[in-house]
Amino acid sequence: MRMCIGCVDLESSEEMEEEIPVVICAAAGRMGATIAAISSIYSNTEANVLFYIVGLKTTIPHIRKWIENSKLKEIKFKVVEFNPMVLKGKIRQDASRPELLQPLNFVRFYLPLLIQKHEKVIYLDDDIIVQGDIQELYDTKLAPGHAAAFSDDCDLPSTHEIVRSVGMQNTYMGYLDYRKQTIRDLGISPSTCSFNPGVIVANMTEWKHQRITKQLEKWMQRNVDENLYSSTLGGGVATSPMLIVFHGKYSAINPMWHIRHLGWSPDTRYSEHFLQEAKLLHWNGRYKPWDYPSVHTDLWENWFIPDPSGKFKLTRPES
Repeated sequence: MRMCIGCVDLESSEEMEEEIPVVICAAAGRMGATIAAISSIYSNTEANVLFYIVGLKTTIPHIRKWIENSKLKEIKFKVVEFNPMVLKGKIRQDASRPELLQPLNFVRFYLPLLIQKHEKVIYLDDDIIVQGDIQELYDTKLAPGHAAAFSDDCDLPSTHEIVRSVGMQNTYMGYLDYRKQTIRDLGISPSTCSFNPGVIVANMTEWKHQRITKQLEKWMQRNVDENLYSSTLGGGVATSPMLIVFHGKYSAINPMWHIRHLGWSPDTRYSEHFLQEAKLLHWNGRYKPWDYPSVHTDLWENWFIPDPSGKFKLTRPES
């Protein structure tokens, strides 16, 4: 299993200060998302952040140029190449949303292989922006024996109305097929609240000790053989194995550090006051803020930096 790392020179003057490693993917066709996310994190903290930007071989030169030819050239970053061969034979090809099968969706399964020297790591989906100080998220306490912290899908009353209005999944039944004996044998109630793995604070020592990556791969393989995930797939094929492996064994992220579902509907909106209080916004769902239609795009576009090469363009009604 080969993962290659190409690095930029890192400033040594800040070595004494604790580094906050943030892992984020740069996928073809949505690289502007990665740029906006990084821009929002960097602009809202004094902390010593080291970005691990993970891409496929073909996309890495583009993201590197974008960073080096924009105001982000000051950030500390490493570019990591993800080799999709590690997924060979582990993904069923019949999901209703093929974009959820992109290899980079599974980077979060392989954190210890990509990040060598850090004890604690933040993983973020690309369709987020951060309005708070990332140091706060990094300071999330993980209980002894927990390899990760996530946000519960039932944790925030103010989002319940949105969840109901667009018929969203927020229990295990939305992700796992309870008609299958293998799933029933897990002994997990179908009404158990799910969690969203688009924001993760992870402890690498525990992750390796519990062989989390191996466990996730086992459930990917079993799904290929037995088709275990729900056909409604509330949030895609990367969520289901994590729900199984981490069931009852994860810590909680402060709900304001993961306000999500902004991409579930092109016309369901949160109150502006609520969004201003939020520390992190996540456009999970089909309606992305770099596309049209979508909601609360102004909050995302504040942090977007146009592509110097002109390849990535925002889709707007007037364009």
